[in-house]
This record gives sequence, C-alpha cells and structure tokens, in this order.
Amino acid sequence: MEKVKMMEKRYGLPTALSMVVGIVIGSGIFFKAVKLLNLTGGSMKNALLVISAVGAICIVCSLFFANMGREYVHCNGLIDYAEATLGTKYAYFIGWFMTTFYYPIIGATLSYIAASYVSLLIGKEMYGVVTLGFAVFFMITLTVINMLSPKIAGKLQVSTTIIKLIPLVLMSVVGIAIGIGNGNCARALSYVADSSSGSGIFAGVCAFAFSYEGWISSTSINAELKNPKRDLPLALIVGCTFCTLIYMAYVLSMSATLSVEEIIAAGDQLPAVAFGNVFGDVFSSVILVFIIISCLGTANGMILCSMRSAYSLAVRGLGPAPEAISEIDKSTGMPLKSCIFSLGLMGFWLFQTSTLFFQGPLVFNGTGNPEWLLAWEADEICIITLYALYIPLFIFVMLKKNDYSFLQRYILPILATVSSLFMCYCCYVSYGLNQVIYYLIFFAIVMGIGVYYRDSSKRKKQ
Repeated sequence: MEKVKMMEKRYGLPTALSMVVGIVIGSGIFFKAVKLLNLTGGSMKNALLVISAVGAICIVCSLFFANMGREYVHCNGLIDYAEATLGTKYAYFIGWFMTTFYYPIIGATLSYIAASYVSLLIGKEMYGVVTLGFAVFFMITLTVINMLSPKIAGKLQVSTTIIKLIPLVLMSVVGIAIGIGNGNCARALSYVADSSSGSGIFAGVCAFAFSYEGWISSTSINAELKNPKRDLPLALIVGCTFCTLIYMAYVLSMSATLSVEEIIAAGDQLPAVAFGNVFGDVFSSVILVFIIISCLGTANGMILCSMRSAYSLAVRGLGPAPEAISEIDKSTGMPLKSCIFSLGLMGFWLFQTSTLFFQGPLVFNGTGNPEWLLAWEADEICIITLYALYIPLFIFVMLKKNDYSFLQRYILPILATVSSLFMCYCCYVSYGLNQVIYYLIFFAIVMGIGVYYRDSSKRKKQ
C-alpha cells in the first residue's frame, strides 16, 4: 500500500496565531456592533457581556476541533472531520448545507453591507435601490475576478486582512482615550437600560455570533504545525481572546463622543457618526472606505469558498449535474459552472436579505396578528444552524473515543454541546417560534433536495 505523505511541518505559533486573528476578525464587528447596542437598549455592560460570552463559546468549540485536528491530521476542516467520524452521509449533509446556505449567504450579506456603506459614503439611502445595485455589482465582479484570475483574488484577500484592522485599532485606542478623558466611557458603563432589554442579551448573542465566524477554518493547518499539540490550542485561546478584547474595546469606544441616546439614534450610521466625531468628517470618510474594503475582502473569501463548494461535491459524483459542475475550464483552470451555480445561490440570498427580510409575503399566525414569512436574518440563522450541526460530532466523541482523556472525551464536548444549544436558544428568543418553524421548514426542503441529488447520483452509478 502506498504511504500517505505527511504535510511539511512548516509553521510555528506566530503563523497559527495570525491565521486565527486574520480569519475571525472580519467585517461583522462594524455592523453587528450597531445591532448589539440597539438590542441591549444601549447598555454597554450588557453589550460587553454578550461579546465576552460569544468569545467564550468560540474558544470552547474551537478547542474541541483543535483536539480533533491533532488526531485527524490529514483532515482539512469541518467536512473532513465529519467524514472521518460520522461517515460520508453526514459529511455530504454538511457539505450541501455549506454550498446552499453558509457560503452564499455570508458572501451575499457582506456584499450587501459593503454596498450599504458605499451608499452612505455618497449620500444615498443605506438600504435602497442604489445599495442593491452596488451589491449585485460587487457579487458579480468578485465572482468574475475569482473565475478569471484566482491569483489576483488571492492577493486581494491578503491585502484586506491588514486593512480591516486599521479602523478597529485606531478607534479602540483613540476613542477610549477620549472617552476616559471626558468621562463618557464611565457614564456609558454606568447606564442602566430598561428591564425590557434583558431578552436583548440573548438576541444579541445570536446577532454577534457573525463577528466571530470563521474560526473553524483555522484548524485546517494543524498538520503543518511544528508542535500542533501546543501551538493550535494556544493560538486558538490567545487569538480568540485577542479578538474578544479588540471587539470590546471597539464597542466601548463608540461612547467616546456620543451619549447612549445618540448611539441608539445613530442606528446603522453609527460607525460613520462615531468616526466623524473622533477624527473629523474627512478622515471619517477615509475610514469608511477602509470598512468597505474590509467588507469586500471578507466577501471575497466567502465567494472564493462558495465557488468551489459545489465543485467539491461534484468531483465526488454528488449534488446536481455533477458531470457538468465538475468540469474545469482549460483557459482559467477554474470550475466555471460551479462558479455560476454559486453566483445564482448568492443572488437568491441577496434577494432574501434585501427584500424578503424587510417585507416578506404577509401570513397570519392564527391569532389575527400579521407576521412576515422568511423574516429572519439569513447570516445569523445559518451560523446558528452550523453550531447545531456540530452537536453530533460532540456526541460521537463522548460515545466512541475511549482513548481520549476525561477532559477530551467529556468536559470539552459537554461544554461545546451546552454552548451550541445555548446559541440555538438565543436564536429562538431572537426570532420567536413561528419564524424558527418557517426557517426549519425551508431548511428541510433544501436539505431534502440535497438528499434527492445524493440518492440520484448513487442510482446513476449503479
């Protein structure tokens, strides 16, 4: 039997740490901070509590996968872990979810957010027709760049990693310094919101999970670390802790020149207002450009993954039209039909975000009160779904891994399971029973289509 080649042990702790920070810190902080402060009724203490809670959940779950990464050294991310432990059926199930929900939703959402900041920059309505037009343009442009010139797309990804840290660090350091000097930070921390903001903490957890998303990808380099048993867990703990602290500092810095009432009144324009008050209108516009580039850089990473996701299923003979989607274009070296399939899915989710999320088809819940169908924020609910999909892996380890230590077999999986269930509960509190049911019905339909294509592919092979 041919021996499996081991990946070269090339990376140390600094590389692992920079990868964790670079992946986790994206663009979510810029627009989820606004929603978080609104959900907590302007309570800075509750907002910081949410940020630290989600950070702790991130650390617990990432440590579980870091432990798996040390055993399954040839595996590359969540789908490979699922296949190595629970088999090909569950791995396909997760792969189909990532293809149809996760990657296209995040790619479409970030394109839309980048477009909304462009609209703000040029003085247009943040969530109007102009924003939708820019979002479509960004999605198509990034898809074409990835299709025709993957090298340029890769350089874009690297350059935006540094750019997105600039506004966070600047605002955190300068804003907090000003806020401490004028007493605004102390007043914000002592502000007591009304009692109705308590449930906003759970909704805030659901919303802010987006800002930490991506940590699962950082476990993919475990086979290339010189000392994976030490470096990967350490990088995850230190990296996620750093992200938590910089997020907390950024959110606190919003109070540097704004009262709690002004923060809430600013709404989605909070970054522009806060940066303008601290640095002046001209520099604020420059920072807004940095935020737009950051959003587009993160969107590019998700679009890059989305374009390859359908292809990764197709080369295994799975998914719709695997023969066609697995074709590689000779001139570009890219699976163009997989790219087009991805763009179509992103188009649907952009429509859901920009239209159905705000004004969906009118339905009734049986009490005569109107509600909106599909009125859930796709980026949030798909991330919570991913946490739910982790749970079978946690259970597998508790039931099957006799060779693990007590900490590895029980403590970490139990903590990770409780954390994931807590995320699901926060989603329920945030959206309510009816919207969760609507989503689960839609989720079941899409996943059922995936199962149909898997079985169809098997029948063709037979």
